[in-house]
Amino acid sequence: MSGAGSYFLDDLRVGQTFETAGYTVDADAIREFAGRFDPQPFHLDEQAARGTVFAGLAASGWHTAAITMRLLVDGGLPFSGGLIGAGAEISWPNPVRPGDVLSVASEIVDLRPSGSKPDRGWATVRSETRTADGTVVQTLLARLLVFRRPTAVTA
Repeated sequence: MSGAGSYFLDDLRVGQTFETAGYTVDADAIREFAGRFDPQPFHLDEQAARGTVFAGLAASGWHTAAITMRLLVDGGLPFSGGLIGAGAEISWPNPVRPGDVLSVASEIVDLRPSGSKPDRGWATVRSETRTADGTVVQTLLARLLVFRRPTAVTA
């Protein structure tokens, strides 16, 4: 699924989970992203990366975040009106390497209707981006604006 989804705040429940399809990361994409947005040696050059804490080419955390966002938008969190962030905490406990196949598992951890705008509310979602063997490469705790199901108006 691409773009807007079908879930409104009223359709969600705490503990509900969502999973994405997979995405394969390749070395050229790692270098291209890094060259544009995070030009550090461990993201750009395999040889130079060997002598760093990563001991080899590793994707930028921001590249991992961008891949995660794409996977979530493509159906991982199919919220009506899109994914509208209001804040987040992010961490990268393990590096992403060329050839890793990433997917995202998300869980609704809190839901709150807005006190001032009855057409919306907030969903707090915890997402883990993982490699195919289950290694967590990113955790994201995001507060998202989610719209409520429109009510029929009678004349």
